[in-house]
Amino acid sequence: MSSPNCAVLRHYAFTFSGCAFGDESHWQFVESIVSVTPSIGFVQYLRLSTSFKAGCTRKMAWTLEKCDFVVENSLSVVRPATERYVDEAVEDLRAGKVIAVPTDTLYGFACDACTLEAVHSIYEIKGRKHTSPLAICVGDAIEIKRFAVTEYLPHGLLDSLLPGPVTVVLRRGECSELEKSLNPGLDSIGVRVPDCNFIRAIARGLGRAVALTSANLSGQPSSVSVKDFENLWKHCAHVYDGGVLPSGRAGSTVVDLTKLGNYKILRTGSAMEETVIILEKYSLVEERMVT
Repeated sequence: MSSPNCAVLRHYAFTFSGCAFGDESHWQFVESIVSVTPSIGFVQYLRLSTSFKAGCTRKMAWTLEKCDFVVENSLSVVRPATERYVDEAVEDLRAGKVIAVPTDTLYGFACDACTLEAVHSIYEIKGRKHTSPLAICVGDAIEIKRFAVTEYLPHGLLDSLLPGPVTVVLRRGECSELEKSLNPGLDSIGVRVPDCNFIRAIARGLGRAVALTSANLSGQPSSVSVKDFENLWKHCAHVYDGGVLPSGRAGSTVVDLTKLGNYKILRTGSAMEETVIILEKYSLVEERMVT
């Protein structure tokens, strides 16, 4: 689905299909339409089709014909978050662009963590202070040692926590492959391995760390659907739609593991109880906040 008109189909096809926007049956429905539209044209197909719900076809075709140019400009960046589009997303990151992706918690903005201009773009899009650090995402827990110090952690801990809705804050170390320009002045780094095949496949394909942060304006509610941050689509090379995410807006649980034998919960997030159970299973002791 490379035609810009396909984005229009994604936006409107649920009206006719009765499927939830972004679910698998919805995308299958859109694919079936796209397969026949190249020869007759998108709006013409809507006019001719008799498979849509009665009474809607003529009105919808007229609406799309009148606003086709505007809709194409605003929606052509949207893609389904499927394996088919992993390579495209990887190329966007290699080109220094910002994309929007689903994770196992929230939608996020992502870029190559080693491309300084792309990292700056994320800060600009969000209206975020450059003093606020960005987390990174990798495809598998075994990759974390390339970017952070892991030797002091109990064996098996990271594999027990990840993939999952957890951000682990680790020592960055002198041997980190991360660019010094990412979160300058900080000797720690937040790392994610989301339980989401799409973003993990992108990270594997890139072969480097992906900078990842929530897809919203700084200080505004987080996004659980692509519609939640529609006003920011124009800043992204592509927006990958994984439907409405079920975990709510709490985000990942953030745990500081920079001190040997200790942990500190920095944000409760959506998985605090499960995270604490795992941490204490590995005999880590909670570091209490000093009051």
